[in-house]
Amino acid sequence: MAAAEFIPTLGDLQEPYTNYRLDERFMDEMFDENGSPRPAYLPLFRRLAELPKEELGRRQSAADQAFLNQGITFTVYGNDAGTERIFPYDLLPRIITAPEWATIERGLKQRIYAINLFLKDIYHEGRILDAGVVPHDLIYSCQHFRREMRGLRVPKDIYTCVVGSDLVRLPDGSFAVLEDNLRVPSGVSYMLANRQVMKRVFPGLFGGYGVQSIDHYGQALLATLRKLAPHGNPEPTVALLTPGVYNSAYFEHTFLARQMGIELVEGRDLAVQDGVVYMRTTGGLRRVDVIYRRIDDDFIDPLTFRPDSALGVPGIFNAYRMGNVALANALGTGVADDKAIYAYVPAIIRYYLGEEPILDNVETYLCEDNQQMGYVLDNLDKLVVKAVGESGGYGMLVGPHSTAEQREQFRAQILDKPRNYIAQPTLGLSRAPCFIENHVEPRHVDLRPYVLYGGSPDETTIVPGGLTRVALRRGSLVVNSSQGGGSKDTWVLEE
Repeated sequence: MAAAEFIPTLGDLQEPYTNYRLDERFMDEMFDENGSPRPAYLPLFRRLAELPKEELGRRQSAADQAFLNQGITFTVYGNDAGTERIFPYDLLPRIITAPEWATIERGLKQRIYAINLFLKDIYHEGRILDAGVVPHDLIYSCQHFRREMRGLRVPKDIYTCVVGSDLVRLPDGSFAVLEDNLRVPSGVSYMLANRQVMKRVFPGLFGGYGVQSIDHYGQALLATLRKLAPHGNPEPTVALLTPGVYNSAYFEHTFLARQMGIELVEGRDLAVQDGVVYMRTTGGLRRVDVIYRRIDDDFIDPLTFRPDSALGVPGIFNAYRMGNVALANALGTGVADDKAIYAYVPAIIRYYLGEEPILDNVETYLCEDNQQMGYVLDNLDKLVVKAVGESGGYGMLVGPHSTAEQREQFRAQILDKPRNYIAQPTLGLSRAPCFIENHVEPRHVDLRPYVLYGGSPDETTIVPGGLTRVALRRGSLVVNSSQGGGSKDTWVLEE
């Protein structure tokens, strides 16, 4: 009888694991509580043990150079030292098993379907408001609620067809939704670029792992957008509307336009005549049927929203209202993006679908409720406080890592405008292995899968993976690139 295969544990190894420490407060995705590698990570674990750290360093440098050569950057606003930075990339993949992914996929399809029903309802009949499931004043006080959208029918009743929901893995191993990004979710280009770079720096490991492909995202996005074309046009013209080169996500805009083979346009490239949107070309005006907008509602049309906007297209909202052009995502979807509305998503799922949520929410305290606000103010040192309309890690207080001065500042802000703030427990986010200064060390991670909604769960596409964001600073829970975070490739296994 053959002897059982010896599998070393974390305690048996030296380089590059000498700085790797398990912490019982957080689930480690590579090792179990005994320091044994989890089955999905075993081939990676062995490969890292075989490679000298100098070789890992060389491959990390090759990955960084690939990002530099491609101009993969992001912008940090308000940084006096210079705003443009190469996007930080971690060499080691994050691995998700097929059964785990199946649960994530079913949960997101359920969630996005219910959110679209909710958006249609609040801009038309308002049944959920009359039933008292979601308070009227919470909707009408939301800065992203657009009264101009009341009664306006959007193509196929699809309000948000491109979604990026942020998931976290809790200490028990389950995934929960931390927040939904429904207006102009960003980051998918980094997901795709991470995969391209990974195939170059670890081709043998990647090829032997059985990783599901994400390469079809660009064409899946294009197909989703084409479905929105007015009047059932079988050959619609689709364009991506960008604010321009100074926008933090401009790299992504150019990347996605190339992936889809469509025109990248700015507001000045478009014109509206007789309620129809046209694109200026060297051959004259060309009608545009679908616009994938990466511009916020406020700036899309200076005749309807902010009159000082130089980014949008005068008259485009009238063309939209007439049904002559489709916008993705629809205007007004930011209501469901509001972090206070997020707290009601489980109730929204139950109301419209009669089902229990497959993916849980994170416990959330609404500061506009006096009792909940009192709890938040008494526990600022333990909670994470967020401004309901902010993103990118801005407007946030991480209580356990804050100073007394910062907590007093947030206390004053909450008391001044309680509707603008929610709070959540400081979560024990799972940790995944990262290559940090020539050592493999654990860092906190989250996951942003990208959902393409086509009108029902059966018409929804979620490429298997997503953007795994990493809190590269030791002990940090903030994964946003603008706050010192980075990203890594996400491998969803075939079986």
